[in-house]
Amino acid sequence: MSFNGDFLFKHHERLLQLLKSWSAVPSLKTTKPLHALAITLGPYTCQPIFVYNNIISQYAFLRHLSAARKVFDIMTERNPVSFNSMISAYGKCGDVWGAWDLFSMMRGCGFSPTPFALAGLLSCQALDLCGGSQLQALVVKNGLFDADAFVGTALLGLYARSGCVSEAVQAFEDMPRKSLVTWNSIISLYAHYGLVEDCMLSFRELLRLEASLSDCSFVGVLSGLEGELDSEFGEQIHGLVIKSGFDYEVTVVNSLINMYVKCVRLCLAEKVFQGMHIKDVVSWNTIIGALERDGGPPKALDFFFQMSMDGVMPNQTTLVIIIASCSSLQIPMLGAYIHAKTIKKGFESDVFVDCERPLAIVPSNIVAGIYNRVGQYQETLKLLSVLEEPDVVSWNIMIAASAHSGDYKEVFELFRHMQMTQIYPDNYTFVSLLSVSSKLSNLALGSSVHGLIIKTDFSLCDTFVCNVLVNMYGECGCIKSSVKIFDGMADRNLITWTSLISALGVNGYSHEALENFQEMEFLGFKPDGVAFIAILTVCRHAGLVKEGMELFRRMKCDYGLEPKMDHYHCMVDLLARHGKLKEAEQIIAGMAFPPDALIWRSFLEGCKRHITTEGLSTGHGVVKAV
Repeated sequence: MSFNGDFLFKHHERLLQLLKSWSAVPSLKTTKPLHALAITLGPYTCQPIFVYNNIISQYAFLRHLSAARKVFDIMTERNPVSFNSMISAYGKCGDVWGAWDLFSMMRGCGFSPTPFALAGLLSCQALDLCGGSQLQALVVKNGLFDADAFVGTALLGLYARSGCVSEAVQAFEDMPRKSLVTWNSIISLYAHYGLVEDCMLSFRELLRLEASLSDCSFVGVLSGLEGELDSEFGEQIHGLVIKSGFDYEVTVVNSLINMYVKCVRLCLAEKVFQGMHIKDVVSWNTIIGALERDGGPPKALDFFFQMSMDGVMPNQTTLVIIIASCSSLQIPMLGAYIHAKTIKKGFESDVFVDCERPLAIVPSNIVAGIYNRVGQYQETLKLLSVLEEPDVVSWNIMIAASAHSGDYKEVFELFRHMQMTQIYPDNYTFVSLLSVSSKLSNLALGSSVHGLIIKTDFSLCDTFVCNVLVNMYGECGCIKSSVKIFDGMADRNLITWTSLISALGVNGYSHEALENFQEMEFLGFKPDGVAFIAILTVCRHAGLVKEGMELFRRMKCDYGLEPKMDHYHCMVDLLARHGKLKEAEQIIAGMAFPPDALIWRSFLEGCKRHITTEGLSTGHGVVKAV
């Protein structure tokens, strides 16, 4: 061997050693010098292909696609691995056309499609079903399903992303080879689409195969459990988590906490949380969010302060949850403290997405929500006025603040300025405008807003907006429009039915309201406290004593709902108005909390209207007892 050849050989050996040591944890600090060293060792033709394949892979891993492509384009000799790396890189970056071009180039160079190249294309988020079907045909034609589970798992992921559940399941069943990743994917798919029984069956089948479970296996199956009926299976999974030693995996334990929250087992969720060896910000957010939703804002705040004491830094999601607690507690001072915390953490001007609703929110806007809800509307406007470029959410909060303060003229003035700044309104903007129209009972104004919604973007007429439209037309006395919008809705929820029932009742269509309530139950919608207030109000105004008594009984017996003050007021007023003073007295006596002034007023007015010997003695007995 010549001196020059010996020199190059030694340096190639050194280069290979560097590749092995640096490829484990790639970074630009290591990849760029490695690339430079490869260049200094001579022309590309003198270097082994796998050296540059490794450099391409490292650039691709670091999402430096242009650098990876530059290396690829200069290579005078390539192999399938070169193409695989580049196709996967384009796929991960979402550039489906770039991945397609490279795939076509690969086949044009005489290389057969490999499982890695096909999986790279199938994994691209931007790939549509048409392209996926073509690739599936190519997979079947080349017999790549039999090679390993790599391609089949990627195909399953494509169908899952596209919402084609039956196709994904069929692809899974047709796969002769299934890896643990494949099983985890189908379990997560079933969980995502609410197919709890299939999710459980797949998990049991995976256990029967005696495969080594991963954290993703547990996270997938736990994410599908929801409701009290699933809690027993959830506890069994919990036992398996401990038995398998995954109770030290933070992601798995976080999923357990979330599962118990969704299965209405908050005590167990707290117990698991308290027993965690390591708690991250997701752990704290899950338990704090559960406490806030379950009506325990003070306890949620206690956990928030404990989180800070434990040295866990809150993120944007934490602040969104805790601000909701501050708002419900109506404590301005506490809200100001959270505002200061937001600024201190540097979230004041960050934009992020609230996980519970798909709306971009600026934390200043969220903090403004505290001042808004506790009635400090000037503070809201002052806080938002300092934003250099207020977005649609900023305008929405200013409009909502004015609406809550009763300054309805200011609402539409702000909306006019919003349009002048070329900020396009969204669903929340129109909801505020429609709510003001409802409060004013101004049909012309509400109809104009409705027309503007259709003119701006018909897609804004989603379930959320349509529910408000049904309510607005009902409040304005145009029941035909309420029914028309309701009939035209493809997706109805409990709020939709409640809005229609309320609209029918307000406009004197009591029997139609009762019929719709029965139809709502028949379709499987479980009425909540608000729905019962709506239907009991219908009975109260229409004098339907028998129907009202039956609905009040069913509220607790059939649905397990504890009546609130508003429910009791509806019933006492209904019974007292129609001379059923004894029954009204029994309802008052059976209340779990003291009746308020409004209930006593309704009862005494009923006594006054029915001045008889029996009525006087009944009224005297109740007043004396009080």
